[in-house]
Amino acid sequence: MCRATGCTLTRHRLDASPPPTSPAKKGDYPALDGNAHLRYFRFTMNDNGKKYQPKFTLQMTLPKFERMFPDEEACKNYLFSRRWPNGVTCPRCHKSETVYKIALPWKWECWNAECAKGHAYRFSLIAGTIFENTKYPLRTWFWVLFLMVTSKKGISALQIHRTIESGSYKTAFYMCHRLRAAMNDPEFRQLMGIVEVDETYIGGKDKNRHWDKKKHMKGGWDKTPIVGAISRKGNVVCQMIERADMPTLHRFVAQTVSRKVELVATDEHAGYQYLDRWQSLPHQTIRHGQGEYVRGIVHTNNIESFWSLLKRGIIGTYHNVSKKYLPLYLAEFTFRFNNRNNPDIFGTAVSGS
Repeated sequence: MCRATGCTLTRHRLDASPPPTSPAKKGDYPALDGNAHLRYFRFTMNDNGKKYQPKFTLQMTLPKFERMFPDEEACKNYLFSRRWPNGVTCPRCHKSETVYKIALPWKWECWNAECAKGHAYRFSLIAGTIFENTKYPLRTWFWVLFLMVTSKKGISALQIHRTIESGSYKTAFYMCHRLRAAMNDPEFRQLMGIVEVDETYIGGKDKNRHWDKKKHMKGGWDKTPIVGAISRKGNVVCQMIERADMPTLHRFVAQTVSRKVELVATDEHAGYQYLDRWQSLPHQTIRHGQGEYVRGIVHTNNIESFWSLLKRGIIGTYHNVSKKYLPLYLAEFTFRFNNRNNPDIFGTAVSGS
C-alpha cells in the first residue's frame, strides 16, 4: 500500500497464471517469494486515492479538428457562426440594418451613410479580422491556431513552419504573432477573492553568455521585468514593465485588483509596501528571504506556478524572446492559462480574432 496515493501494488510471476481468488500461501508462487522473475506491477486505486486524480478537461483533439474542418468551406461556415451569431454586422460601422448579401460568395454590402460614400461599402467574411490580407487559406490559419492553443508551453514558429510547410520561416512567424495579438482579453474584469501579486524577470544569466558578451554584473539590471497577479483558482493578468519600483507596482495593483478583494498576498519586495495604507487593500507579506513560503492562506505559489510555465515555454520552446515581442507571448500564455478549463478554447480564440 502506498501511503501517498493509496495505490495497492500486486506482483505477478512471469510464467504463472493470474492469482487465485482464495488466499495464497507461501510456496504456491515461488517467484513471488523472492525478487526475481517479476512480470509487471498492477496499480489499483482505492477510495482514499481518488482525490489524488488530476482533473482533465477534454479540449479539441486532432481527429476532431479533421472532422470539423475537412475543407475551406467548413472553416468559413464555422468562422461565420462564431463571428456573427446574431446576424451579419458591418465591420466598419458595426450596424446590421443596412447590410445586404450580394451574389459573390461570402460577401456583403453596407449602405449605411457612415460607410457608403457614393457607393456601398463591400466587405467579406474575413474583413476586419486577423485573417484579412493573407494568401494562406483559412484552414491553414485554423491549423496553426489549433497547434498554439493545445500546446501547454507553446509551439515555436520554426515548428509551425515545418508542420504547415510554409514558404518561409518569416511567414510562420508572422502568422503566430497575428494570432497572439488576437488573444488579448477585451472583457477584462478586476480580480476578486484572494489575489497573489509577484514580479519576475526574463533574460539569460550572465554566466551563460559568450565570453565577449559578459557584463560581469549580477541581478536583474539587464533583464526585462514582468509583474503579474492571479486570483486563487481564477484568472491571471501579467504585463511587461520598465522598472519594478513602487509607483509601477502600485499602479498595476490598482488597475487589476478590485477594492472588494479578500486578501492581497505578495513577497517582501519593497515595491509592495503600503498597499494597505495607500490602496486600502488587505495586504499580507510572505518572507521568502527567511525561508517562509506558506503561512496559512498567505503564499504566492499560484503566480509562481504560472511563472514556471512561462519560463519553461521560453527556455524550452522559444529559446529566446526579444523585448519587442514579449507582450505578445505574455498574451498567449495568459489566454491559454485562463482558458485551461474551457473545452471550447479553440472557438473562444476564433471569436476574438
